Amino acid sequence: MIVPMAMHIDIVPNRKSPPAVLLRQSYREGKKVKKRTLANLSSLPMDQVMAIRRILKGEKLAPADELFQVVRSRHHGHVHAVLETMKQLGFQKLLNSRSSRERDLVTAMVASRILSPHSKLATTRWWHDTSLPGLLGVGDASEDDLYGAMDWLLERQGPIEKKLAARHLDNDSVMLYDLTSSYFEGKTCPLAARGHNRDGKKGKLQVNYGLLADRRGCPVAVQVFEGNTGDTKTLLPQLYKVKEQFGIERLVLVGDRGMISQKQIDVLKKEEGVEWVTALRTETLRKMIEDRSIRPELFDERNLFEFTHPDYPGERMIACRNPFLARKRVYKRQDLIEATIRELEKVQGMAGRGRLKGKDKIGVRVGKVINKYKVGKHFDLDIGDGEFSFLVNEERVAAEAALDGIYVVRTSLSKSAMDAPEAVRTYKSLSQVEQAFRTIKGVDLLVRPIRHRIENRVRAHIFLCMLAYYVHWHMLQAWRPILFADDDLHLKVERDPVAPVQPSPSAKRKASRKKLDDGTAVHSFRTLLHSLSTIVQNECCSPGASEDIPTFQVTTTPTPEQQRALDLLQSIAV
Repeated sequence: MIVPMAMHIDIVPNRKSPPAVLLRQSYREGKKVKKRTLANLSSLPMDQVMAIRRILKGEKLAPADELFQVVRSRHHGHVHAVLETMKQLGFQKLLNSRSSRERDLVTAMVASRILSPHSKLATTRWWHDTSLPGLLGVGDASEDDLYGAMDWLLERQGPIEKKLAARHLDNDSVMLYDLTSSYFEGKTCPLAARGHNRDGKKGKLQVNYGLLADRRGCPVAVQVFEGNTGDTKTLLPQLYKVKEQFGIERLVLVGDRGMISQKQIDVLKKEEGVEWVTALRTETLRKMIEDRSIRPELFDERNLFEFTHPDYPGERMIACRNPFLARKRVYKRQDLIEATIRELEKVQGMAGRGRLKGKDKIGVRVGKVINKYKVGKHFDLDIGDGEFSFLVNEERVAAEAALDGIYVVRTSLSKSAMDAPEAVRTYKSLSQVEQAFRTIKGVDLLVRPIRHRIENRVRAHIFLCMLAYYVHWHMLQAWRPILFADDDLHLKVERDPVAPVQPSPSAKRKASRKKLDDGTAVHSFRTLLHSLSTIVQNECCSPGASEDIPTFQVTTTPTPEQQRALDLLQSIAV
């Protein structure tokens, strides 16, 4: 006698093919329990299969909108990623050991600067579309509240930087330092001045700021200067800050040739425990080639050699030649010279036709051309009252060509402390600070244009951006495996220090395929944040519930790709 029993769903693995989904029924035949297949449901979507399975188990199903309704959705995943990074970094304790509203507001502003940089007023509008204000309890904050928190932050800058130094610097650390500028909108800030413009914004007032970082490029401190302050005048204040405020007695300071000049070196030599790495200026390099202290023919067999010079006692010189850079400079110089010739021929024709008369007027027009392409030193000019002629000085062109691709790293360190290849790598690590400036000034953090008018607010704004870069830097390191970034970092310390940097095989694969080895997409930092933002925090309630009934939250389940990005942030350590 056959006795039918319950029906159920069986999901049967099928090697490399999708699993077979079968509707089966158990039955008893005598003393034996058997089962038979009633239908093959493999063509149904898996969500329908799961619904049938639940029905067969006796569950009562109802349309989702009869159970609850979504009142509001807020972007959450990217917020969670940034706040999780801050948690791993102990960011709030870095700001202040005691909790306070100001601390929460600064945390929210730093997170906002990474997620979607805006003015302070726009920030208080934008963040309500995310879970950020709710998670930090700052949903009621106004623009004036943010300004007050900035004032609180500036008062804490010294202790915060001291904590960062304790984390990332110690005796004998290599410290990178460089200076940049950002332009202002307005003319009333006391710090605003015209100086060496690095933003390509002619006629704009600007402010200068110097960034101190460890040898990896992780930021430690920032200091703001008036916009017309020269690079060299900012160096020694950083040195004294490191020694006196951070308590570091021995250090290696790395700066470019415009930062660590001979005058600064004379001071550094008197400072006990201070070593330095920099490079020779172009004019000094030219003299050394002329007096045969550097013989270019030596580069035929190698791209790096070490020497000493009587004018620089107690120092080591490492001469380097980059063939790629040499070729690039040849092409660039020739293009600029040819462009200048074309423009000067136009001026010559105007003078010859009488459309441009007078030595002064011709000289002004010629000066505009020379200033445009910056190769006037290669031209001999003859300007008269009604005529103008010019000639390319091939000797000067050849003299400059002799320097193409050649640079000399200069250091006070002994060979036992740092060999020649490592000294070159250390000097070139300044590119990490340049990358920091590009991130702070570019689309990621948007430090500029600076719209603040009060001096202390400008200082607080730039310090806030530095803290945002500190968080951004750690996120970038954690996400290297899934970004368009080179994650084979050990190759950096093994490669030829002079040759052009080549991406690792894994970086080349990511760039060419646009996919990782598992088939998932490779991201930039910004597109990965955007992907995470699709994880939303849904505020829900029961249909028809009165206003006094509390709502509940349901958060989107991350995709495997999103979950991997979030998991990688767990590896961050300080």
